[in-house]
Amino acid sequence: MENDFVDQVEISRSISHVPPAHFILKIEAFSSLVENDVEKYGSLEFDAGGYKWKLVVYPNGNKNENVKDHISVYLAMVDTSSFGLGWEVYVIFRLFVLDQKKDEFLILQDAMGKQRRFHGLKLEWGFDQFIPLEEFINASNGYLVGDTCVFGAEVFCLSMTKLTSASNYKHVWKIENFSKLEDRFYESEVFVAGDQKWKILLLPKGLGEASGSHISMYLRLIDLSTITGGSKIYVLFTLRIRNQLLSKHYEKKAGEWLNTSTQFGGWKKFVELNYLNKAGNGFLVNDVCIVEAEVPVLGISKAL
Repeated sequence: MENDFVDQVEISRSISHVPPAHFILKIEAFSSLVENDVEKYGSLEFDAGGYKWKLVVYPNGNKNENVKDHISVYLAMVDTSSFGLGWEVYVIFRLFVLDQKKDEFLILQDAMGKQRRFHGLKLEWGFDQFIPLEEFINASNGYLVGDTCVFGAEVFCLSMTKLTSASNYKHVWKIENFSKLEDRFYESEVFVAGDQKWKILLLPKGLGEASGSHISMYLRLIDLSTITGGSKIYVLFTLRIRNQLLSKHYEKKAGEWLNTSTQFGGWKKFVELNYLNKAGNGFLVNDVCIVEAEVPVLGISKAL
């Protein structure tokens, strides 16, 4: 799901048959924009997350960013004149383009659920190299059919809570007699982060295709009563196994949207059992494994 067109570490792409939830932009006579060297094409305003936005398409690439041979596409915040000094809005967004032949959307978004900070000096975020122009205009690819193309956007605005006390968001779980664990899964005690209740879920022998080769580990949202009216909770979290000898801990980070039907975020293949069990690696000392969860940033998005 990584994007071949841009930085593979920071951008991901995926395919969906579901249209964007918040806005669709249809551009007719697209070739005239390219031929007449139109710098940028802005959509009508649309509402999402309580704010107003536009899609901005640079048919020949954003020259201010020295982009060549690509289409640049951005999400722009508009109508901010009534905001007070020092305002900022944290946003997770996805930008779409329709493959009209396959009737499916190519989606670009920041990897790992990264949020972008919109403020008075930065009203536009997006993708400089959204898609190569040659690939886009090639009729066989389906993005430009009858000189018409379709873009879209989904925008989730986060009411961010930045926690200041480590005790509020870090939980340490000491697991003794690790090699003797026989049950399919184990859960830590409940802990609180960002006014939500959580547990760490550990499957010492793995889950599904990871069974017997890896341990699986997840962060689980416990109290679903706080998710009402179609709301979702966005959580950035780290799960970690402490190295008790060298302080070179093993960890993975992720960002997940959680709701009443999706309570878990994590990994089937968290770490290989052989690596975890290897003597001298420091993850099992006296048959004790120390697991940590960090949940530093949370947000709530209400369904529109």
